[in-house]
Amino acid sequence: MRIVIVGASGNAGTALLRRLRDEPDVDLVGIARRPPGPHAGPPYDAVEWRSLDIGAPDAAVRLREIFTGAAAVVHLAWQIQPSHDQRVLHRTNVAGSSAVIDAVVRAGVPALVYASSVGAYAPGPKDRFVDETWPTTGVAASSYSRDKAAVEQMLQRAESDHPTLRIVRLRPGLNFQRDAGTEISRYFLGPLAPVQLLRYGRLPVVPRNDRLRLQAVHTDDVADAYARAVLGDARGAFNLAADPVLTPELVASRFHGRTVAVPAAALAVLADLTWRARLQPVDRGWVELALNAPLMACEHATRELGWRPRVDAVTALRELFDGMAGRDGTGSPPLSDTVMAPGRLGGLVRGRLPGQGNPY
Repeated sequence: MRIVIVGASGNAGTALLRRLRDEPDVDLVGIARRPPGPHAGPPYDAVEWRSLDIGAPDAAVRLREIFTGAAAVVHLAWQIQPSHDQRVLHRTNVAGSSAVIDAVVRAGVPALVYASSVGAYAPGPKDRFVDETWPTTGVAASSYSRDKAAVEQMLQRAESDHPTLRIVRLRPGLNFQRDAGTEISRYFLGPLAPVQLLRYGRLPVVPRNDRLRLQAVHTDDVADAYARAVLGDARGAFNLAADPVLTPELVASRFHGRTVAVPAAALAVLADLTWRARLQPVDRGWVELALNAPLMACEHATRELGWRPRVDAVTALRELFDGMAGRDGTGSPPLSDTVMAPGRLGGLVRGRLPGQGNPY
């Protein structure tokens, strides 16, 4: 069984390679703009790597060649940075996804598994859980959310036009694992964040707002859902999250901190000002997304995929914090702990300001 994973070297891709490497009779092909080198080690060493930029003009043609003969394609590729150049992000996330879908259809691949997100959903409730029928029209203030919603619409059209193509859309909450500590620090916090303070398991101050209620899941558990989708026969959309819901009060209590009430508008303005000043790499859209993304019910994944998270959300968050403090990473370029990488102090010394320059 030949499985092609687009974006196989990142957070979710690395976990999926770990999950699938011991499956019998499975041949893995990984696609990345910068594939891991020959000395990257496991889980990258059991993969046939292809270097390809899915946003390039000829991507659909090249992808079709790679996809031909595959039993399934898993589309994980997504670009978060540079946040100050939306054209670059749209080129990869939307145009690149269109190329992947087109190549899957033209190559006759029978199954496509796509990494959607809670971010694809329209604003929703924080006091109850929604299922997969909640509208996937996105949060307008977030470019990430708009792009995820746009790809969901592409997949809906593909399902309608090609009913024999089995499409699975997995919509996880925040994906945490230790190996992604450096990557998440670089892409979401930047070089000035004092992540070393997390070494002591303490988060001194946590902003409190009634709408800051988020769901998380360990990346290994997300990878298990991808594997079940690839190896099984399910189709459709599936929410993925672990208990408990991460509230400011819960996070503060587990990490020896205290909460400070902050109005939603103040959170958004603070993010906007520090982003414009190039002090950190994420714009106010991420705050708007955190405040508006609904809480997800995950019973459908349990029923149809047989999926249950093995790691609770607090443990996954603790593991991420440990990885941030320890600058943990892997041998792949996205998860690298290289000191001179964008988002690290070394990168800042070289003139790579937060939110600028392509780190992929």
